Amino acid sequence: MAQFSTHTHQSQSWIETGLHGKSLLTLPQLNKGTAFTREERTAFGLDGKLPYRVETIEEQAARCYAQYSRFATDIEKNIYLKSLHMTNETLFYRLVSQHLDEMIPIVYTPTVGEAVQNYSQEYRRERGLYIAYPERERIAQLLQNRTNPDVDIIVATDAEGVLGIGDQGIGGMDIPVAKLMVYTLCGGLNPWRTLPIFLDTGTNNEKLLNDPFYLGWRHQRICGSEYDAFIEQFVKAVQKQFPGSFLHWENFGRDNARRILEQYQTDLCTFNDDMQGTGAVTVSALLVACRASGRDFTDQRIVIFGAGTAGAGIADQICAAMCKLGLSEQQARSCFWFIDRPGLLLRDMDSLMPFQVPYARDGAEVANWFRLADGRIDLHEVIRQVRPTTLIGCSTRAGAFSPSVLNGMAASVQYPIIFPLSNPTSLAEATPEAILEATNGRALIATGSPFGTVRYDGVSRVIAQCNNALVFPGIGLGVVAVGAQQLTDNMLWAACHALSDTSPALQDTTAPLLPPLGDALQVSLQVAVAVAQQAIDDGVAQAPKGNNIQSCIEAVRWRPQYLPYRYRADK
Repeated sequence: MAQFSTHTHQSQSWIETGLHGKSLLTLPQLNKGTAFTREERTAFGLDGKLPYRVETIEEQAARCYAQYSRFATDIEKNIYLKSLHMTNETLFYRLVSQHLDEMIPIVYTPTVGEAVQNYSQEYRRERGLYIAYPERERIAQLLQNRTNPDVDIIVATDAEGVLGIGDQGIGGMDIPVAKLMVYTLCGGLNPWRTLPIFLDTGTNNEKLLNDPFYLGWRHQRICGSEYDAFIEQFVKAVQKQFPGSFLHWENFGRDNARRILEQYQTDLCTFNDDMQGTGAVTVSALLVACRASGRDFTDQRIVIFGAGTAGAGIADQICAAMCKLGLSEQQARSCFWFIDRPGLLLRDMDSLMPFQVPYARDGAEVANWFRLADGRIDLHEVIRQVRPTTLIGCSTRAGAFSPSVLNGMAASVQYPIIFPLSNPTSLAEATPEAILEATNGRALIATGSPFGTVRYDGVSRVIAQCNNALVFPGIGLGVVAVGAQQLTDNMLWAACHALSDTSPALQDTTAPLLPPLGDALQVSLQVAVAVAQQAIDDGVAQAPKGNNIQSCIEAVRWRPQYLPYRYRADK
């Protein structure tokens, strides 16, 4: 397992390894390719195995970008970058960090969704660890088989609820891999101290079960007590082997995501990006939108269309923020109207999930509202009756924000806040162009997928993307920097404030509500400082009060550059 180690001594840093020859060239964490120096080639038995010329990492990155640019489709570019990642990690991170705006959507959302769906067909090489239910008694042994000896951050998924495309089985492994790429690219976390894990609990996707190439456990998903016991075994093994690690849950089904987070959030430092990350970045955008609209954050009337894990997570974060700003929990929850498959959620509905119940409305309140033939109260009626200030979409229903819905929002307030957050792009509830057209250009917009620059009334406008990559890398960096043992609500609130303070719209009201992905690393540093300081203030950090936060962060930051190697004769 411990195939290499890094050392820092005063102003010098180096890597020590006992790998030799081809073994060194095939380990992506250590491979430098044509950048191995003459001395390293001799010391590590690489003479004759590489072209004669020694290149710099800048020269290698320029060649890779030229190769990348020759591919026509996003999925081809995704496959190329994944191949580079599997060959030379340092060069991969150097290349993508130089082209963040262009390449993050390729390695992460939205293109990763297509990669997930074609995982078994396009499989080339393993990454991370696969822990299948039939091997549940061997979890500790499987964790020992990891490549990276030290682990700060784990991203784990069972892929039941992926990116609005549902149960994707083993293909979901691409999500933890991509998330950890973003932790490094946008947060500066050391990729050699991360671990992607796929928890294979089966799949209910019949297409996958019938696919002869499917690589996962070919079995219906386990559930109930069997599932809970498996998750508990996994958490205990993580606590034992990586007691100081940050455990990030990703793309779990809505029946399990919240329950798992709530069960273990006081036992270890843990985080669910679908709930907390999505909520935090949305709160940040909403804080800025409220300033731009001139309406107080606590004076919002918010309709959330899509009451699943993401929608409820967003509501929880907004609700918590309202409470921080002076409202009672009951007052804050009264600001929300949730709409899902049964229409407006009402307290007397039998189908409500536990996390939906606090946001359901009293039936007496809507006794005289118009209902459809099947008894549902739809989005149009809610907008007509509530006259909302904010409309948030988490439904994955493309075009659900129709012109009549958008016209209703425009009639409600001077500056309607409209966030179609579903991704990938094809599932967005509305396009920015449609929103601007229906609201006469007055809407304050943030989207879940990248739309970039759009034109309205002859003027180009940059549309903010509520991309979790603007917040979770900074949270992770802050947690790791001070050794936080929990992620508190105060730390999430600090992250929201720090992100909102970086908004371009604070200087120019026509600018996007959130910064571009190209600024993500600098944004993450600001978020990390706020999160780390709050962890110390909350008493959950191992770093004592009085520590220089900037120094703590710099001590754990990683940069994509080659270090000199020293040969270690392994015993």
